[in-house]
Amino acid sequence: MTHTIRILGIDPGLRATGWGVVDQTGARLAHVAHGVIRVEPSAPLAVRLAGIFSEVSALVLAHRPHAAGVEETLVNAGARSALKLGQARGAAMAALAREGLDVHEFAPRQIKLAVVGTGAADKDQVSFMVQRLLPRAGKMTSDAADALACAICTAHHAGYAGRAA
Repeated sequence: MTHTIRILGIDPGLRATGWGVVDQTGARLAHVAHGVIRVEPSAPLAVRLAGIFSEVSALVLAHRPHAAGVEETLVNAGARSALKLGQARGAAMAALAREGLDVHEFAPRQIKLAVVGTGAADKDQVSFMVQRLLPRAGKMTSDAADALACAICTAHHAGYAGRAA
């Protein structure tokens, strides 16, 4: 008997952290929920990071995922941006780990390859393919689409198909 595994995908950011939840039953994926965590951009960095940590923790409690996937930091954005993005990513990962989840990390190219078929895909192509793979998801921001893409990548690469929940 095949069991369902719930996976939470996170696309970290200091202004907008996308999140998406999918259920995997065997090779089938089903959309559960998605959204964006927004923290006050004028707040001190520590307060913004605490907000991301708290919101990700609340998502875990609300959706009860078995595993999570988090997009790795893109270093081409510049050292200062990469450092701040890395801090947002760390806050999200710490919240996931604190809740006892398996946390998988994927490079942006790996996520794009899993969803679109090419690691050089742009945001529009990722959003389009997420809509095709999860037609019940409806409209979403690019941050939420990226998070759902990360959840899909986790489902493909983490070996959860067929495992007991």
